Amino acid sequence: MEYSASHSPSSGALSSSLTEQEHAAVNEAINALKSKAGALLPVLHHIQGTLKYVPPSAVPVIAKGLNLSDADVHGVISFYHEFRHSPPGANVIQICRAESCQSMGSRSLEQHACSRLGIDYHQTTTDNNFTLEPVYCLGNCMNSPSVRVNDQIYGEMTDEEFDLLLNGLLTQVIEVQLP
Repeated sequence: MEYSASHSPSSGALSSSLTEQEHAAVNEAINALKSKAGALLPVLHHIQGTLKYVPPSAVPVIAKGLNLSDADVHGVISFYHEFRHSPPGANVIQICRAESCQSMGSRSLEQHACSRLGIDYHQTTTDNNFTLEPVYCLGNCMNSPSVRVNDQIYGEMTDEEFDLLLNGLLTQVIEVQLP
């Protein structure tokens, strides 16, 4: 029998705030992965991979589907910083905060990025173009400091290079919005 959040009596009003797309992603993850040992993390990763975040109103649905408590699910989501609670911007910018990058100037780069974007870590610009996140190693230490934008890693990042990268991303956003 497949699990369906829409037919779950205990998911009630909390899951009713899920959109159809969110319901589908949550149900797909649960149904595909619930039989795995330690299924919670794979389910959460699947949901975030599909939706780009884990909706808070999905917590009771996930808990019921995996026979866990809401607190168990919430605890795992809040423990792992990579799980987002809201949709990210069109471009997710991550600045490495590992020791190598810090020794090569990432703290200054962080300040510049926050100033340039007008946001802090775990925030999204008002135009929804950029989300800024810390990351604790990109595996690019020999090219510190490093930044990842979406799935692309950039090394030896300076304030000037960051501005060029940001301007290029803004140009792509404008091109996508043009008819």
